[in-house]
This record gives sequence, structure tokens and C-alpha cells, in this order.
Amino acid sequence: MEAYRQTKGRIFDIQKFSIHDGDGIRTIVFLKGCVLRCRWCCNPESQEYPIQKMIVAGEEKIIGKDVTVDEVMKTVEQDRPYYYRSGGGLTLSGGESLCQPEFARDLLRAAKERGINTAMESMGCAKYEVIESILPYLDHYLLDIKHMNPAKHKEFTGRSNELVLENARKLAASGQTRLSIRIPVIPTFNDSEEEIRAIARFSKELHNIEKIHLLPYHRLGQDKYDGLGREYLMKDIVPPKAEHMEMLKRAAESESGLVCQIGG
Repeated sequence: MEAYRQTKGRIFDIQKFSIHDGDGIRTIVFLKGCVLRCRWCCNPESQEYPIQKMIVAGEEKIIGKDVTVDEVMKTVEQDRPYYYRSGGGLTLSGGESLCQPEFARDLLRAAKERGINTAMESMGCAKYEVIESILPYLDHYLLDIKHMNPAKHKEFTGRSNELVLENARKLAASGQTRLSIRIPVIPTFNDSEEEIRAIARFSKELHNIEKIHLLPYHRLGQDKYDGLGREYLMKDIVPPKAEHMEMLKRAAESESGLVCQIGG
């Protein structure tokens, strides 16, 4: 067995039969650890790299497990027929996959060498050299861009956005992978027409963007904060209405000239 298949990493979930986060039917591997602390994060158990305990349905659950590439691929390979028929494959998510760059790279490599399509959902919060090391094994980069204003980005996520935007430019210029932009639409943060148009305008300037996804805010992760003994800072925020999302979709399309969809 090749040595890279024994690379170890830390995950907190594997979700099979997903129709989001890439084309077709996919298996999503969630890696632990993130450099951001987004107020609305629906996977707060992903933020810390250390293994944690969380109360789930009244019972204590261990969050986080150390695995090898080979162990993960045994699960991923189980659904190869579905990938083949639907154009699906493996997607890495988190957290931020780039916090475990060697593990992410080697997972993607293992999938590619077995003819499985690869995607990664990521904020691009790493040195570009790190991103560059995974591109030979990545078919589709799903890049989160949350805001164009660095101060507001830092207020709501804990970090500024300069590195993300710089990496977006470099990724698009490289032409090494399909690149889609994903915008979490968060009331009080970025759900105005002006703010969405600003991200759409930036996406248009990158030239090589395939699609823009608008991802409406939801509260599905709120109970996890209770389970971790943390306060959920968005408890008073109401998810955007369908007609508001449609308005933002039209604004993004007219500003960018790109295909735009809600969700996905």
C-alpha cells in the first residue's frame, strides 16, 4: 500500500447520499478545525480541532475521530455506482479542510486515482501554496465568499477577507479547477442587494467562475451550541424569505452575468 494512504486526519462526520456540495450524489467528509468563527456556523463542533464532547438528544457524544485516508476511502468507495450514474463523488467540507492540508490532499488524491470525482467546500483561508498543492487532485472548488468589506467580515467571522479574495483571484487565474462561488446569505451581515451585488461584481471580474450559489441562512445548527455549552449569537435572526432570496438571485445574475442558483 502506498504511504500516502496511511496519512492521518481528524474528521467529525461522513455524510452519504448528499445532493449538495457538488454535482450528483456525493459522500461528504467533514474535517475538524477552522480558522474562522462565523456567528451563524451550523457546524460549531467543527471549529475546534481537539476532540470534544457534545450533548446530542440528551446523551453525551464524542465529536471527532482520527482516521487514515485508507479508512475513509473504504466508506467513500461503497457508493461508487451512485457516483458513476449521477456524476457525483467525494466532497471535503468542515470546518475548513485547508486546516489539515496533507490529509485533504491525500484524500483527494486517493479518490482521483480511483476515478472518483472530487470537490472541496472551503473559505480559502490558507497560504496559496497550500491550496496549490491540492489542485492537481481537485475537480471542483466551492469557494465561500461572505463579504467584500474587510471590517464587516472580521466583525462577523473573526478574520478579515483579504486572503480569501487574493486566493480567489489566483485560483481563477490558474484555471486548474472548476470554480464556483458560494455566498451564505445572512440577515444583518450581507443580505442587502448592494452587498450581494458587490460579491457578484467581484465574481464577474474573476472571469473563470462557473456559477454563484446563494445559500440562505437557517437555524439547523442552533441545538449544537446548547450541546457544546455555547451561546448561539444568531438566535434572534429570522431566515430570509423566499421572495427576498429571489430578489438577491436576480441582482446577482444581472450584476455578474453568471448563472446563479439558490442553494446547492
